[in-house]
Amino acid sequence: MDYFLMTAPCGQDCFNCPFYLASENKRYKRILSKKMRIPFDKASCKGCRCDNGMPAFLDRNEPCNIMRCTQEKGVRFCFECLDFPCDYLHPLADRAALWPHNTKVFNLCLIKKMGLEAWARTKAKRVFETYYKEKIENLFK
Repeated sequence: MDYFLMTAPCGQDCFNCPFYLASENKRYKRILSKKMRIPFDKASCKGCRCDNGMPAFLDRNEPCNIMRCTQEKGVRFCFECLDFPCDYLHPLADRAALWPHNTKVFNLCLIKKMGLEAWARTKAKRVFETYYKEKIENLFK
């Protein structure tokens, strides 16, 4: 797996995201579509970098602010920016149980400290499962 391609500039581990997992599994896609109340054809994602920060499930016509900012500044990850951490990395307190975005800054610090490959192989899934208190696979039951 190309961990760079499958890790968003904000530190989101796309390879553990339910929307990415649903892109390869129709059953998961049906479950997400129902749980998130979105059309079936939009209940998946190929990863933030692959979708240029415009995942179908968010119905966007332009990249998210983080994707746009990192592209403008020419950095691969937010932690490489002199302004890190910035307001674009605010947690989503109102939807924390549904969206894993609250782990962004923590993941970015781990990537900076451990390196992308080591983080992706040994830590990313544990961070996700610790935050959500359940295994990724259980989200699709």
